[in-house]
Amino acid sequence: MRTQYRLGIDAGGTFTDFILADKSGGLQIFKVLSTPTEPTKAIKNGLALITAETGLSAEKIVSNSDLCINGTTVGLNALITHNGAKTGLIATRGHQDSIEIRLGHKEDGYRYDPDYPPATMLVPRHLRRPVTERVISTGEVKTPMVEEDVRDACRYFIAEGVESVAISFVWSVLHTGHEMRAAEIVREMMPDVRLTVGSVLYPQVREYTRTSTAIVNAYLAPILQRYVEAIDLYFQELGSQHPVRYFQSNGGLALGKTVSDQSVYAINSGPASAPQAALEVAAPWGHKNIITCDMGGTSFDITLTRDGKANVNKNIDFLRYRIGIPMIQVETLGAGGGSIGWIDSMGLLQMGPQSAGSEPGPACYGQGGENPTTTDANLVMGYLNGDGLVGGRLPLDTNKAYQAIETKLAEPLDISVEKAAYGMFTIVNNNMVNAIRRVSVERGYDPRDFVLMGAGGATGAHITALAREMGINKVLISKLASGLCAYGQIISDVKYNYMAPAPIRVEGAEAAAKLDNLFNGLEARGHADLSGDGFAQDKISISRSLDMRYVGQVHECTVEIEPFEVTEDRLEDLIAAFHKRHKELYTYDEPQSPVEIVNVESTIAGHVDKPDRMTIGKGNGAESALKGTRPMVFSKEGHSQDAPVFDGSMMGAGDTLQGPAVIEEVTTTIVVEPGWTAELHESGTYVLTADTANSTEA
Repeated sequence: MRTQYRLGIDAGGTFTDFILADKSGGLQIFKVLSTPTEPTKAIKNGLALITAETGLSAEKIVSNSDLCINGTTVGLNALITHNGAKTGLIATRGHQDSIEIRLGHKEDGYRYDPDYPPATMLVPRHLRRPVTERVISTGEVKTPMVEEDVRDACRYFIAEGVESVAISFVWSVLHTGHEMRAAEIVREMMPDVRLTVGSVLYPQVREYTRTSTAIVNAYLAPILQRYVEAIDLYFQELGSQHPVRYFQSNGGLALGKTVSDQSVYAINSGPASAPQAALEVAAPWGHKNIITCDMGGTSFDITLTRDGKANVNKNIDFLRYRIGIPMIQVETLGAGGGSIGWIDSMGLLQMGPQSAGSEPGPACYGQGGENPTTTDANLVMGYLNGDGLVGGRLPLDTNKAYQAIETKLAEPLDISVEKAAYGMFTIVNNNMVNAIRRVSVERGYDPRDFVLMGAGGATGAHITALAREMGINKVLISKLASGLCAYGQIISDVKYNYMAPAPIRVEGAEAAAKLDNLFNGLEARGHADLSGDGFAQDKISISRSLDMRYVGQVHECTVEIEPFEVTEDRLEDLIAAFHKRHKELYTYDEPQSPVEIVNVESTIAGHVDKPDRMTIGKGNGAESALKGTRPMVFSKEGHSQDAPVFDGSMMGAGDTLQGPAVIEEVTTTIVVEPGWTAELHESGTYVLTADTANSTEA
């Protein structure tokens, strides 16, 4: 049952965003600087800000909230910086180096590059300990496990100070006994160690992927456990009546214990909520094809939603580590407001991927940063208000921004500061456009069939420029854009994934019965877990997928199906769905070839009540919100022109303005380029359309 409030918290690399929803339909956004070295500090600072602006104490908000939801970059940051736990691996003898062999090739894009360095191993070789045991592909035990090998590994781990252990044996998904017994021995000898068992975490056929996923999980588990314990304790002290929920990479919520045990699901938890938020914002227009761009202070994240469904990836190389679990596809690059401008060895201007982050931040923050960044360029071009960001709480120093660009870029390139700033703006935009193409054009989607959704505090300054480059004629930016991922969290459902290996040829009654039993068993577990979490049966839904391939193929593709009783007659439906999906992905199918299944998966969702959508009153015309004008740069020559500045808090439904112009919201700034029109909808969303192009409905 809904209580008075719902609180969403999204911790990014530079800012931590807060969305507070109340039962009457009110939605408020708050933003504070992130504290990467002490993540809980930013949450305390944010709640203090909410108290200062609303008069509501943190205790009152938390104790009267039905859900407090946290999306965190703690796991992601630990993986990026290689600052995870000291981890040991127990593997089948002869297979302890599979994570270094990496199936015999480098990642896509670098396969034929002899100078591309190998990935840093999360488990160094001396901590990868072999165990004599062997299960074959039928599930039969060929060689019994030598338990003393496991004990030797534990003794070595204890001497080396190992914090976390992963266990992954060959074909353990078909015979779990060896892994389970090894886990018992580890718990006996190392009771305080974090333990990840591959066949429990992600029981997928494919040893390398399963082992790598288990290692990443083990590497992050102690970090996430400490984080979750600190957050849970803090909210309990504030009087929370319900457990804190954490956002997962699969697009759903989970309890803290689940995140601690299955930490790999928390790697990309922040941006994974963007598709859900984008669909909710775009609902008044019925848009189902959406590209969401989230530009914060450190990174630029893109997600794509087609026909109302977000792209989901499995078995991918993420930050150079193979991860099997389903993750919302997020294309990320170093192109945030803190992206640093620099000159390469050829004398060419470049942007990022290095970032000034929040500490010290861009030069204009006045916190010791000396390098010119995207934010400095936007300030020099007049797009940002020199009085400061987030309602003036983060003052900006235009002189320091100007000096940084002049010293590091303009003088070495012998151009004006304004021209250098516009060059920085253009280059970072081109980087972002290339990333958008990777999730659209390179996957067979025409971006002109999509609307562009702005998210993140910095995106608004770039969004019309990005749309122009992509040929997209319609842009949506909510007043909640800078906290869109936090908003996505408070409208998302609890979601768990359950997988089982299923090496089955799709033919015959026996195959149908086995598949039906597998799905029913997985879904019974899901129902039990969600029922124990307080969800009624009518609030639980199921979706299914199968990893399928033609017999003899090396790789499989994922096929989504509706839940139904799998009988011999219905096997034809599975085969037809596979042929269709194979043709979508590879442009051909082989109807005459037999089909087999490798894995089956059920996703169980517990649906939570959604807060009401934001509504705003009718406006009095954009002119009533006009604050004045200031010089802005809209040309590569660096020439400035006076352009109007509007106060977004004074605009109402129906208010319309023509570019060039800037709309200043408390937590974001929207640049409306020449040739674009902006209109504020009653749902609190700005609709930006290209004046000279025909709008396409997505």
